[in-house]
Amino acid sequence: MPIFISYSHNDKAFVDALAKQLVRHHVNVWLDRWELNLGDSIVEKVQEALDESSALLVILSKASVQSEWCKKEINSGLLKELEDKRVFVLPVLLQDCDVPIFARGKVYADFRKSFDEGLSVILEGVAKITNPNLARFKEPTYYIDHGMDWSINKDLIVIRLTYIEQAKGQPYTCLTLIQVYIEGIAKAIYESRANGSDGAIARFRVIEALHEHLQKTGDIRPRLADQYEKTYTFEFLGGLNESYSVHIGARRLGDDTGRDILIYTNNLIERTYQHEKEVLHIK
Repeated sequence: MPIFISYSHNDKAFVDALAKQLVRHHVNVWLDRWELNLGDSIVEKVQEALDESSALLVILSKASVQSEWCKKEINSGLLKELEDKRVFVLPVLLQDCDVPIFARGKVYADFRKSFDEGLSVILEGVAKITNPNLARFKEPTYYIDHGMDWSINKDLIVIRLTYIEQAKGQPYTCLTLIQVYIEGIAKAIYESRANGSDGAIARFRVIEALHEHLQKTGDIRPRLADQYEKTYTFEFLGGLNESYSVHIGARRLGDDTGRDILIYTNNLIERTYQHEKEVLHIK
């Protein structure tokens, strides 16, 4: 989902340079002058963009803090932050000005001395909320690092979900690879959902279908007793009766503690499903 940039048009030279750098670093941005067309309702388009954005990047300058339009965008962003109970408004300090109260208690990206340093702070700040394909899930006694990638060719799409589980204080890790194979009717449905976009929503629908299948059929729990990989394969149907094939492989790495380890596959898919819902803002 995009990052909405709120700014005064007095600062458009800086904002254009910033937006181009963000795009170059694969950050999707919403900028009014790039998105609005002749005849569009400005109020409706701006509110729609705010509702669908991952964050609101507020450019603070002498001009913007006096702009009534910027104030309205900030108020909408702060309300969304309260409703969603997550960080949404990200302040960017372009020049010395009367910093609004909302930004005084926040860490901001400071561009007053260095463009590169300010850009680095923004890139670090938006990474977790704009990337549905990487995450770390933390619990008191363990954490799970997760990554998703995919390959597409003429006849087949493969979505790969990789998980590394590390229990605190334990001398081993567990590696799980879940691969979903998409072909035939399922591939056609995937492509229609992607419809020329980056495919994030189409991939989410596949994860959603797998999540719903596992919720109905029960957990697959590989028991890891040694260094050898345990594998499972199965097929399931999506909501439009499209067929998917799944391959699960799990193994342990590190010291042998003499105890078997269970991998809770439902838990892994559940976390990926919830993470993608949050990042993609899917209700």
